[in-house]
Amino acid sequence: MAVAELGVVVLDCPDPAALAGFYAAVLGGSVEGEGEWVDLKVPGGQSLAFQAAPGFVPPKWPAADHSQQFHLDLNVRDLDAAEKEVLALGARPLDAEDRARGWRVYADPAGHPFCLCAS
Repeated sequence: MAVAELGVVVLDCPDPAALAGFYAAVLGGSVEGEGEWVDLKVPGGQSLAFQAAPGFVPPKWPAADHSQQFHLDLNVRDLDAAEKEVLALGARPLDAEDRARGWRVYADPAGHPFCLCAS
């Protein structure tokens, strides 16, 4: 029997509204709240939250001395099309050169790593 149920994944960042807007454009859903805490309610999926973190230092990928802690895997039907969209929204590639793989690694506008994965 489970002890708990996952409530929300929270990403620290310098600008919660901006990062929530980035993920809303990638995943869909509605952005709720403002200020130091913003929620992204994703239809049929897990919600994400974004929390202001003064002095935020983004993780480096890959780097053991600046651990990424965790990352998001986002399933997509068309890697090339999804890549164009996330780059236009402000993501930057971290490890996207190998086109034969079924996944590519990017950083969101605040520097958190995420993967686009072929579904």
